[in-house]
Amino acid sequence: MGLLMTILFSAAAAYLGLKVGQVFEAAIPIAIIAVGMTGALGKKGGLGQNVIIQSIGSCSGVVVAGAIFTLPAIYILGLEINFWQMFLSSMLGGFLGILFLIPFRKYFVKEQHGNFPFPEATATTQVLVSGESGGKSAKTLLTAGLIGGIYDFVIATFGAWAETLSTTVTHWGYVISEKAKLVLKLNTGAAVLGLGYIVGLKYAFIICCGSFLVWLVIIPLMNLIWGGQVLDLMGTGLSQTISEMSADQIFSQYARHIGIGGIATAGIIGIIKSAGVIKSAVGLAASEMKRKGGSVEKVERTDSDLPMKTVVWGIAIALIGVFAFFALGGVVNNIWQALIGLIIVAVISFLFTTVAANAIAIVGTNPVSGMTIITLIITALVLVLVGLKGNAGMVAAMLIGGVVCTALSTAGGLITDFKIGYWIGNTPRKQQAWKFVGIAVAAATVGGVMMILNKTYGFVGEGALVAPQANAMAAVIQPMMSGGSAPWLLYGIGAVLAILLTVFKVPALAFCLGMFIPIDLNLPLLLGGAISWFVSTRSKDKEVNAARQEKGTLIASGFIAGGALMGVVSAVLKFANVDWYLKGWNTPAEGAIASGAEMIAIVPLVAICAYMILATLKKDKQ
Repeated sequence: MGLLMTILFSAAAAYLGLKVGQVFEAAIPIAIIAVGMTGALGKKGGLGQNVIIQSIGSCSGVVVAGAIFTLPAIYILGLEINFWQMFLSSMLGGFLGILFLIPFRKYFVKEQHGNFPFPEATATTQVLVSGESGGKSAKTLLTAGLIGGIYDFVIATFGAWAETLSTTVTHWGYVISEKAKLVLKLNTGAAVLGLGYIVGLKYAFIICCGSFLVWLVIIPLMNLIWGGQVLDLMGTGLSQTISEMSADQIFSQYARHIGIGGIATAGIIGIIKSAGVIKSAVGLAASEMKRKGGSVEKVERTDSDLPMKTVVWGIAIALIGVFAFFALGGVVNNIWQALIGLIIVAVISFLFTTVAANAIAIVGTNPVSGMTIITLIITALVLVLVGLKGNAGMVAAMLIGGVVCTALSTAGGLITDFKIGYWIGNTPRKQQAWKFVGIAVAAATVGGVMMILNKTYGFVGEGALVAPQANAMAAVIQPMMSGGSAPWLLYGIGAVLAILLTVFKVPALAFCLGMFIPIDLNLPLLLGGAISWFVSTRSKDKEVNAARQEKGTLIASGFIAGGALMGVVSAVLKFANVDWYLKGWNTPAEGAIASGAEMIAIVPLVAICAYMILATLKKDKQ
């Protein structure tokens, strides 16, 4: 059943991700289906199996993210790629992501227990446990899921109110946005609000501070100081002045790159800080490799990973496979270039595995596209130095980037599965073993779907698939392979900022994630975090506060689950060319600055916040 879910959700997620640029998270819908099947079949004690079904099925989302962020860029650049290159790039990257993360499982899910919110793992676990136990918890989760799901479905399918609320909805806000490039945006979705509740006020505030620095300081300052200038930092032939750009364009062209530099540096700082953990993991692997029989320390079933010998040999075989793929699969021109590609993949995948896991543990969002951009730039620089440039260099860089992107995406998704298994009591090595099968099936499915979509719609020209992340990757790699450059100044500013944040003991990764992720997805986190703080501090009785916090977590999980499930339904409708969207209602009238959908968006948002607060405060005792 897990493999069937992998195939179905890989196809759906690949289509939606390429069509509209959104990769929905498959883990929660799959968990809901697994729970539903368990109930329909009258199966008792199916909780452990449902975890495995969800764990296998969630391979779809991570492989899709790794593949569609990079590989379509090859088509966009007018070059060719075959099925086997797409399949091997995704599969080998996924295998490396699993193998590199296994030695860090205990650190993240056990030793750091209670230090990270794990929002997505929390929501999925609530779905699985409530479905198994039933009672009031299941009823609360189901009610919240219905409300959140219908709410998000009405936004996505009908556009009854706008998905994003902006300060430009008012005349003065519009004028300030046009003149000073000062704008704030808030996503009105229930799922993002629920995510914010679980993330909590502390991390949500730090993330939003990063957003505020970008949107309230950096973007307006760039317009004020360099408004009349053209800043073509990447040599792409940009002709617009800063003042001619919108705040969103300034963010994507310039400010976002500061966040990328910050994420990369915060990741390196985190790696240095985690040197002891890395050393311990490597030491454990070395000691197990040297052991020749004798007494073996007994390990609890719920704490048993795949044997470290298996992991080490698996990494060696996967890296040999990557080398053979680069050397014999038409990726590079010679053995020397294949070796360079292998070193890039091995070093970056290993080092940034912990960064991806950390980001997922904090906010539930993996900054994999930012880390992949850094990978592409490093790859392009190195490949040009060893004589591989032009079209061949672009294909090679994208395939190498595809391997790394899938490895990091898989590592981030896997840490969620490990946390779910830890909470529920599954056997980690069973999750790990089945992940390899899921990754292989997802890689084959995604490769086939991308080829079909390219022949059906294409990635360039009229009616082409949007593929926003792949277009961004193509925009980065083309100038690098044609004598251009990277925005080193912006990366450097982000790096300095991450170092300063670390010195002043501010979580640099969370702050820089806020700079990289669009503000409309960060502000709801702050709103959800504020609700979490509010409902858990109203009583003088600690037990009442704890009970309310727990009920709020159930409601937030319902919002996330309902939103994720309805995201799949919306994707199916779009695939079937069913269009119920109220375009006129979502288009500003002549002479108006905002549409009717934007004008009323605040009302349903306030209503769903009020429901969350009132329903949570009704809880008195645990």
